[in-house]
Amino acid sequence: MSELYHECGVAAVYHLPNRETSPLAPLGSPEKTSQLISRLLLDIQNRGQLAAGMTTFNPARNQLIDTHKDVGTVTEVFQLNHQQTFNALMKKYEGPAAIGHVRYATCGKDDRSYAQPFERHHIQKSKWFSFGFNGQLANYQDLCKEVLTESDFHLARETDTEILMHLLSQELSKENPGELHEILGTLSKRLDGAYNIVFLDALGNMFVSRDPVGIRPLCYAFDGSLFAAASESVALANMGFDEDQIESLAPGSAVIIKDGELSIHEYAKPTQKAHCFFEWIYFANVCSTLDDQSVYITRKRLGEELAEQETVPIDDDTIVVPVPDTAKAAADSMAYHLSVPCLEGLIRNRYIGRTFIEGANRGDKVRAKYTPLPEVLEGKRVLLVEDTIVRSTTMKALISQLKERGRAKEIHVRVACPPIIGPCFYGIDMSTINELFAPRFLEGGEMNPEVEKAMAAAIGADSLKYLPKESIARAVGLPGTSLCQACIDSTYPTEAGRKLYQIAVDNSQNEDSGSDSQRTYDVTPPTPVRS
Repeated sequence: MSELYHECGVAAVYHLPNRETSPLAPLGSPEKTSQLISRLLLDIQNRGQLAAGMTTFNPARNQLIDTHKDVGTVTEVFQLNHQQTFNALMKKYEGPAAIGHVRYATCGKDDRSYAQPFERHHIQKSKWFSFGFNGQLANYQDLCKEVLTESDFHLARETDTEILMHLLSQELSKENPGELHEILGTLSKRLDGAYNIVFLDALGNMFVSRDPVGIRPLCYAFDGSLFAAASESVALANMGFDEDQIESLAPGSAVIIKDGELSIHEYAKPTQKAHCFFEWIYFANVCSTLDDQSVYITRKRLGEELAEQETVPIDDDTIVVPVPDTAKAAADSMAYHLSVPCLEGLIRNRYIGRTFIEGANRGDKVRAKYTPLPEVLEGKRVLLVEDTIVRSTTMKALISQLKERGRAKEIHVRVACPPIIGPCFYGIDMSTINELFAPRFLEGGEMNPEVEKAMAAAIGADSLKYLPKESIARAVGLPGTSLCQACIDSTYPTEAGRKLYQIAVDNSQNEDSGSDSQRTYDVTPPTPVRS
């Protein structure tokens, strides 16, 4: 599923004063949060490889909060392979509090100005702040129009992060802005979509908040003087927190640190929960636990579901092969239950850079990223396990390579997910219907053997099977009513998401007009009102 990308991940660290120093503090010093934030970001690098950054707070320097960010991986941005440069960078940005961000964009350009955190300077410390944002505002278009109706307002970037910065600035600039959780409550009435936020101001105040629907995951932990939060639990576990210290932040809640004191507030009453099921089946690290549900166990159960519906004859020439890397747990489980070998007949080049294959055609990209092993595949009936099929272009090229270079006898694609039929407006880079593989075959109907046969022929497979929708809730271990499954059932959990879906449907039905060539949530900003 290399053709699908997530937007970003966030992290935060705070060494709380007047508490017993945590044994997890690096070198025993509360000033080393810059080192911890880079470590946290490295552990959530799977959520975004386009850019990375951090903002730290230190009352002993002129730049009370200061931001370091750039385009590149965490290793590149923080110079992790250059010890002296890294140490100097960590020294420059040391302090008791920090927030961090890794980015992949669903909107906006690939340059440093779009990297996060976003910092807003101000002479008044309570209005000088920085924040990182994970998710996507589904009502971005409406908010843009609202901002630009003022003649002296201007948007410099095509990203909802800038909109959020303006809204935060407006609330903080009020005569009586209220407490941080009250500000979040006010903002929640204007925001629609997925929005996890880490925030740090020049007074040293911090908040870590999760949107009221809980679409994206967010975890936190504290031990003595050390508080930390991250998009995924694996980052906190690798820092040294015990399993029972790590909690998922409840939707509509925020951890607030003000004047060095930590508290947890519910800023908005959730009316429903809609955790993105894709987090468990693909995006999250397999070592993570999100909302009390293990990612690994979920993928293991998906493999069991695949095995239960398998109909291909099993013989000595039958093997299971995962598409690396996230399909491996499902493939292992499927093979175990079918009593057939699960072999790595397809090897991924983990060291190839994004830039190296930019602009290459799909076949060249697949050849650069994956190497089929004929010594494993030749003459075999291969059950090829994949997380999902979104646009099908990578899968089609991959099957061709498995047959031509790997000399496999048969390729039977098994997808550990139902067909993707709807765009995502909450932080996954798929916005239009016509870019998706499944809708052109389903045409609004249900999956059946004839449709699966046509799909298999289109990608060059001998057969193709998806999991039914009911498998997802069983595998995740949460009720379907607690999951966002909009991309597989077109039921969007927010009002703006439903409006965007209708726009996407209208665009897909007017293909000749070219309206579907632009992402559904892209905005052409209105001309500012002139007095």
